[in-house]
Amino acid sequence: MSHPLSERALSLPPVELQEPETAALSAWAVEVGESGATYFEIGQQLARRLGAHVCADGLTEIGFWVPKLAGQILPNERNNIYLEIFTPLEPVDFSQPQQTVSFRYECVEPSLQGEFVWAVVSGMQSGSRDQLGSLYWLRYRDFNDGQLYTVRDVAPYSLPYGVFAPAELYDFDRLQQNRRDRDYFTQAAQAEPVTPAATGDEPALPRTAAPCNILQLHVPTASATGTLSGLTEVYRQIAQKMEQGESLTPAEQNYIGYDAVQLLPTEPTIEYRSEDSDRDFFSFAPESYHAVYGTDGPVCTREPLQITLRPPDTLNWGYDVPILGSSATNASLLGSLRPDEVIDFIAELHSFPGKPIQVIYDLVYGHSDNQALDLLSRQFLAGPNMYGQDLSHTLPMVRATLLEMQRRKLNTGIDGIRIDGGQDFRFFNPFSGRLEYDDNYLMAMSDVVQEINGAQRLMFTIFEDGRPWPAEGWETTSTYRELIDLRPDAFQWGPLIFAHNTPALKGYWDYKWPRVQEVMQKGDRWITGCGNHDTVRRGTQIATDVDINWNLGETLPEVLDNAYDNPAVTLWVYGFSPGLPMEFLNALMHSGWGFFRSTDDRYGVKVAAEEFGFLDWQVTPESYERPHFFTGLKQFGFERLALLRRFTQMLTTAMEKFEYDLALVARFCRRWSLEPDGLVQEPALEAFCHNLEAAQLKAFALAFMEDCHEFSRVSHFAAGVNGDRAAFNLAMRQYRQANPWLMENLSGTDRFNRVSESGHTLFYGVRSQPSPAQSSPIIEPKKIALLAHMGGNPAQTALLDWLQLDPHEWRVVMTSPGLVVAEAEALKGLTLEDGQAVLLENRP
Repeated sequence: MSHPLSERALSLPPVELQEPETAALSAWAVEVGESGATYFEIGQQLARRLGAHVCADGLTEIGFWVPKLAGQILPNERNNIYLEIFTPLEPVDFSQPQQTVSFRYECVEPSLQGEFVWAVVSGMQSGSRDQLGSLYWLRYRDFNDGQLYTVRDVAPYSLPYGVFAPAELYDFDRLQQNRRDRDYFTQAAQAEPVTPAATGDEPALPRTAAPCNILQLHVPTASATGTLSGLTEVYRQIAQKMEQGESLTPAEQNYIGYDAVQLLPTEPTIEYRSEDSDRDFFSFAPESYHAVYGTDGPVCTREPLQITLRPPDTLNWGYDVPILGSSATNASLLGSLRPDEVIDFIAELHSFPGKPIQVIYDLVYGHSDNQALDLLSRQFLAGPNMYGQDLSHTLPMVRATLLEMQRRKLNTGIDGIRIDGGQDFRFFNPFSGRLEYDDNYLMAMSDVVQEINGAQRLMFTIFEDGRPWPAEGWETTSTYRELIDLRPDAFQWGPLIFAHNTPALKGYWDYKWPRVQEVMQKGDRWITGCGNHDTVRRGTQIATDVDINWNLGETLPEVLDNAYDNPAVTLWVYGFSPGLPMEFLNALMHSGWGFFRSTDDRYGVKVAAEEFGFLDWQVTPESYERPHFFTGLKQFGFERLALLRRFTQMLTTAMEKFEYDLALVARFCRRWSLEPDGLVQEPALEAFCHNLEAAQLKAFALAFMEDCHEFSRVSHFAAGVNGDRAAFNLAMRQYRQANPWLMENLSGTDRFNRVSESGHTLFYGVRSQPSPAQSSPIIEPKKIALLAHMGGNPAQTALLDWLQLDPHEWRVVMTSPGLVVAEAEALKGLTLEDGQAVLLENRP
């Protein structure tokens, strides 16, 4: 008697190669290649049709770029290239932590056409919100070694089971047609064109307007679930409260008052790879695999094939990317594993009460992790660098494919992009004999056109570029202006927001005064602020024996929290400074943060050792002992924070001494642990000390990463958010939104000065709102005045004298929490403490 699934497999329409349609697609590709256009223009046209696309007639177009095969397999010889398709025979429950599902396995044998494989097939199932679509990849047998190799879709719309699994066929056009915010894009496309056309034949397109301020979010720690759906729910609940006139909690206030949110990279990241297949997200049952892959190649049986599926649960800060799949969203961020979840989030923010909130993607195309060596054609990779691999941006087909990946990503409906690591886009110019920056490519990234249901526009763009980083002395020689000089309507990360900034140190703002002056005089196109994913992480790497500003707190965690959420800095940045302010949610919530990832077997201990400062700067003994924190490390026997700190200090010493040789490091740590004053004296750690080998160190490092990542989830700290601080921060954001002219540089009679004496640093100044040309000379322009204590001992101030202000002509509009200054007259002789500040406006 036949199995029911076997009957279902046979009853479904078969996947078949459609010869006439495939021939037409191939003929189109030949015509493009012979068109006489430049190699890059040809690449752009071909890249548009790479991947899998659902056609109006129900067929599926599929294209792969396979340069390695060119010249190895004769054209039209099909028996060595296999387009493999896996269609589920039963419903897939995307919420299950693990399930074994029956799939119908089929393959067709398309032809090789130069460096490409094109196919049009029938019978594939497209994915939707509730249904897993057919999974697909290309395989071929290499004539040289006889092995089967896998070619994955570099620009898919959906990768529900990670970068090493097949991609999913998804009907993205249908998804666009059903999105809630369709009118938002229609209205945006009708805006006044602000970007001139590249040629006279092209229409000018509107570019998204710059926001007034930005909230930076790390999706895995920004909500209780660590997913985009969880973040959508946070904003949905806030919106409902606002519409009903209900009060927001202090934690909820930290999410609003922003024109835009910027998500840390949402591209698929690298994955944990080892001989242990229990961590794989997509794996064949052994008997099924051997039934399909015989000695002569795949056998298309159409019988059920058993595949075990696990939702990806990779932890990463987002920047460790293999590039493959960058057109899709990291499935670890999708609680549903569905691309619909991304659209839902964006639509929720575009529909926010009062004013839509823009969404900005952080794009990583300047480098790839070494895992790309196992996933991408070698043509994509130019050679090793400090992150992994450089990319071959100058190779026309690679350049075109990367831009196509970006185009598909933008078409999820975002409003802006941040381009990570602009200084990494370099190439060797044989004519000059030098490494040069590929600024043309960076400009091309800024000019990728978004198109949603026929509405086209260009993206608001932020460049992160610290050239000549990493050259010695880059902190002082970098101008942070190269790209905004080329693209004046764009923004660039400014000098006060880069990773090397450490405001927890004593005298920091005094030391940074030259850069502060630059911000005030020419920072109108700079992203500014203090706390972001880079700076907060850098703060946890400071040695604890340096000169710390203990005015910020009694413990290191308090110092760090108040360094990156400092009322004086907030009032200065939002109430007076030029530029575009950005804040980081984890810094506002006073939660943990570090560069944690669960993707390493080989380098896991090394990466963990770089984050051990987290235990000093972010964790207190009381928080460590809470039962829901650090559960993995406690299973090893580290019941107290002091014990963990002792071990990590020794581990760090050993890693440096033995240059990351885990066998030697384990032996060193084992001997130390077993000494009379070592950890073996702790009964709970006896087993750990005796069994300390390289494998144990890897397990320890993974537990450390997972525990610290969980400790960084902001929902754990929501109840403890200070109400006065949250209200003050929100009020400053709203003040900035009400005074967008503050983005402009100081000019004319504007003043900004520093007092640096007697162990304290004060900032003070006055500036005027620029008057429109047609305004009446009788009406005095709006003016604001600032006084901020940026660090050090209490200081007696004389702002009215310093700026020659008449107190009767000024009123106090904002003070830092706890500071009471009822009227300008009270400024006479006012004593300020570290972190206190006051903002004034002239009376109408």
